[in-house]
Amino acid sequence: MQELLDAARPLLAPAFHLWGSPVTWLEVSAIVVALAMVAANMRVHPVAWPLAIASSLMYSLLFADARLYGEAGLQFVFIAVALWGWWQWLRGLGADGQALRVQTMSPRMRWSAAAATLAAWPLLGLLLDRATDSDVPYFDALPTVGSIAGQLLLARKYIENWVVWAVVNVISVGLFASKGLWLTAALYALFAVLSVLGWRAWRARLAVAA
Repeated sequence: MQELLDAARPLLAPAFHLWGSPVTWLEVSAIVVALAMVAANMRVHPVAWPLAIASSLMYSLLFADARLYGEAGLQFVFIAVALWGWWQWLRGLGADGQALRVQTMSPRMRWSAAAATLAAWPLLGLLLDRATDSDVPYFDALPTVGSIAGQLLLARKYIENWVVWAVVNVISVGLFASKGLWLTAALYALFAVLSVLGWRAWRARLAVAA
């Protein structure tokens, strides 16, 4: 990772300053790509997945430079899930054997997803605490495990992914603000709003299909 950071050092130069903190060219680029990705997700367009891969690569470097190792490592999980999600949206099938479409989770699935996410949170926090020099291991771990859950649900077109993203985005605002990543914090505040709009857009799709 250090070699990648060294190679990306020109992009980590400040483009401007916001509230006393530098905003790098890499952060600006990652935000533009991430916004395009969310717009594509709301429209259930497969181009969202290659955009997600590009955004994750940029954010992995940005977060590693800020010592947010949980978030940095998460980006590589995102890339793996994005490749799977891309395939799911292009070739995946639902339980009925038909092409994958927007769907809802059963109550049992919702509880299972919530329990797995909450169980993984302290485990990842402990790992970050012991294996890295992160100064916010458990704060970093919570949106990390939540993001993995949201990405998996998004890949299978479960409408509940937007609820998960809304919670993750609100928590992430505080995390990034604590690191002085003000532009990214503002982006995640916008993501929280877009999560509500995404929920409404997908719910409308469900209503039409019913």
